[in-house]
Order: sequence, then C-alpha cells, then structure tokens
Amino acid sequence: MPNPIEQILKKSSIPSEAEALPGRDTPIQVTGIHAVNGENFLREKNVHEAEVILGMGCFWGAERKLWNVPGVIVTSVGYAGGYTKNPTYEEVCTGQTGHSEVVQVIFDTRQTNLDTILKTFWENHDPTQGMRQGNDIGSQYRSVIYTTQDSDLATAEQSKAAFQKALIQHNHGMITTEIEPLDTYYLAEEYHQQYLHKNPNGYCGLNGTGVSCPIGLGV
Repeated sequence: MPNPIEQILKKSSIPSEAEALPGRDTPIQVTGIHAVNGENFLREKNVHEAEVILGMGCFWGAERKLWNVPGVIVTSVGYAGGYTKNPTYEEVCTGQTGHSEVVQVIFDTRQTNLDTILKTFWENHDPTQGMRQGNDIGSQYRSVIYTTQDSDLATAEQSKAAFQKALIQHNHGMITTEIEPLDTYYLAEEYHQQYLHKNPNGYCGLNGTGVSCPIGLGV
C-alpha cells in the first residue's frame, strides 16, 4: 500500500526537469470558444489587449472569478510553470509535471489594467500557503503569476510588496507566490474550460484572507 504521507510530500514538491513526466508533442484540442461570452481565446490578441497567467488554487473557481472582472475580455484554463509538454489533467494531479493550474486572462487595456486584475487575484485566495490552497494540497495548487512583458513583471512584484504589507498588518504570513516570466502555457481539456458555467453546482474552493489589496499611485 502506498504511504499517504509520502504521496502528499511527492505531490507537494516540484520535480526536476529530469524527473518530470515527458508529456507529448501533440497539444490538447479545444474549440477555443468561451462558453460564457462566445469569445475566441485562441485568436491573436489585438493591440489594446494584454495578457497575464494566474494560479490561485483550483482553476475552476479562479476562472469564474476572473471572467467576471470588468475589462476582462476572455479567459481560459490550463497548465504552466512546469516541464511536461502538453500535460493532461491526470498527469498534473500526480505532482510530477511541475505545472500549476492556471487561468489565462486577456483584458482590454482601455478599460482596466494589470494592477486591477492583480487586486482581484490577491484578494480571492490565500497566497501564503505554499503548495496548497485550503484543502487542495499539491504543487498544482500553488499561487503563481506568469507575465508576458518585462514591465508586467515589475508591476507584479510591486503589487506583491503592497499586499504583503497589508497582510502583515493583519497578522498573516509571508507570500509564497511564484512570480516569473511565462515560459509555456498549455491549454487544459475542453471540459475544464469555463467548468463552473457548465456545472453551476461544481466544486469551488476559492477563499481569500479578507485583506484588501491597495493599488494606485503612492502604494
């Protein structure tokens, strides 16, 4: 019988590239049509659109929270931050891909900005929990921000510093969120896309700290 503690420890650590599952060259096939608003999340971004990849625990509830943010054009869910090429959900759940469950957020820069998107990110999960989010335990549930522009990386770090200060003032711990340039974003299977729209009574473990994240000039 597998040792439950050993299984948890294995799922809660990130494998080396040599240890990670190899994956495959063929991407997962999806329609690319957002089930809520009909937007195509596979198309090229327009000049006034920007992107950020966010992981805040199980991607089902995270995506629903983020597609409802004013100024967000379209979302999708997938995997990022690890080594396995075109992983399946089952592979990610083993903890042997290195990937986190993430949401791709494409937003209209004429209506909102990255600071506002990150405010929603920080306030709707607990970024101090390391390789877990609530009862969801494993490296796939870790808190992450992956950016596609150098300037966004700096914005994310500044936002983290501001929220860390607020957390300390409310007796919370240190942020463990991984902030890095995006390497590769792999789309998740079709049934995961907009899951809670398709399954309104489905599981959602999203839960914040109750601390407000400050944004704006002077923060």
